Parts: sequence; C-alpha cells; structure tokens
Amino acid sequence: MKFTFSKWHGLGNDFVIVNGFTEKIDNYKEMAIEVCDRKFGIGADGLVLVLPSEIADFKMRIFNSDGSEAEMCGNVTRCMARYVYENGLTKETKITLETKAGIIKPELIFIDGVLSTVRVDMGEPRLRPSEIPMNGSDKESIINELLTIEGSSYHITCVSMGNPHSVLFVNDIAQVDLAGIGPKIETYSNFPRKTNVEFVQVLSKDRVRMRVWERGAGITMACGTGACATLVAAVLNNKTERKAIVELDGGELLIEWGLDNHIYMSGPAVEVFRGEYL
Repeated sequence: MKFTFSKWHGLGNDFVIVNGFTEKIDNYKEMAIEVCDRKFGIGADGLVLVLPSEIADFKMRIFNSDGSEAEMCGNVTRCMARYVYENGLTKETKITLETKAGIIKPELIFIDGVLSTVRVDMGEPRLRPSEIPMNGSDKESIINELLTIEGSSYHITCVSMGNPHSVLFVNDIAQVDLAGIGPKIETYSNFPRKTNVEFVQVLSKDRVRMRVWERGAGITMACGTGACATLVAAVLNNKTERKAIVELDGGELLIEWGLDNHIYMSGPAVEVFRGEYL
C-alpha cells in the first residue's frame, strides 16, 4: 500500500502522521504495526490519522506500535495542531480535535511571528475508578493506594486524562526497573483497558522528573497525557503546586491545573521528515 506521510515528534515521542483526507489505508491496526517497526518500517511510537469530523475541526485517530488504538495522546496533539496549520488544512491557530477521549483544544502560540510553543487544553482529569477505568474499588478516587503484584508492593495514584494512568512516586528514578515493573502494572487484571505507568521523582514544588511505560508502546521518550496525570497526582499527594515543569527523557513540558479544573500542557512539536511509504 502506497501513501505519503510526515514524521513528527514531541520530545522524542514520535509519530507517523497521515492525511486521511487524501490518503487511504485499508487496515489501520495492521499498518500501524508495520510502519512503526523501527527495523523494517518507518519507526515510530504510533500511526496517526487526521480525518474529517462532524463535531470538531478535525478527527484524530491514534494507533500504537502494537496496533491497539489509543483514546488520546498529548504529544501527538501538539504535533497535529502544527501539522494541519503548516499543511494548509486550516488557517486557524486554535483548533478543536475530536478524539476517543472527547474534544481537545490545541493552540499554536506565536511570539513576534515565530512559533514559540503549542498549548493544549487537555480537559478535566477524572479520578473515579470507573472512569480510569479500574475494577475492584468503590472509592471516590485512588490516591496513594497499595497495589501488590507478584509479591511486590507499590503505592499508586490513578488518573484518567481520557486514557488511564497509574502514577508511582519514587525516591530515585534512576534506580527504577522501568521495563520490569512497567508491564506488570500495565497489564494488571484490575485495569480492564490496561494502564500507562508513570514513575515520578519530586525535585521541588514546581519541578518533577518522570519516566513512562506507555500502554501499547513500552518505554517512550515522553508522554503528554502522562505528564498531565503526573501533575494531578503530585497535587493530590501534596507534593507540588498546581503548575510545574515535568522533566521527561525527551525534554520538558509545562503543566498547569487551572482553577477551571482543566489541565493545560505546553511544549514543542517538531517535524522530522516527509516521505512516501511504498
């Protein structure tokens, strides 16, 4: 199957974006596995389609490297906002994107005519176990709750940013076995749709260091929704203020939990190259 594409990344979290208005792909899930392969394909954390929408400016569908479809992704949202603007699909610097998690509102921020950052209104965090979703609890929220898997105990705080997140605070993030612990929590039976897993070291009241095991993709350089969930979890556990820098493997994101209960994420979006997939 032949189609044109554009390769983008947000802090090293990389995606193959395809214009679904003009390009046709028969099976998104199979194609995601194929094109995301880093040895035999283009190489990416996900395949992303921009499509027409009846309820927003555009519809965005995201397929992880294992073929599973994600509800949302913060990093690709910033990339998509810049993609549709720079490819002439819109003249607006603030748009709406339909996702499986609802309507997301990214905005391109220019200073003196030069793009400075992409700011995204990520909506409201959801804390009820049923909204994560997470089975086995009738509590209002899961904050610093004990989770035991295969004899090992972890304290987790669960947040949904339209997709599920489990946040764990650690003393030294360099000592975390990300590849060992991450998939165990991701696939734990109480998470019916699996979960993203964030390990967080608090550096100060306005700065944290986070590493992520992403559901369906494994270790990635950055996770935008994970950074948002991290700030929510940090505030709920009285570890940071409501505005903080989240340091990821690929760089930094500014996250703010506004008084309107919305989470705002600001960070870069970079095009790497364009090509034709044969």
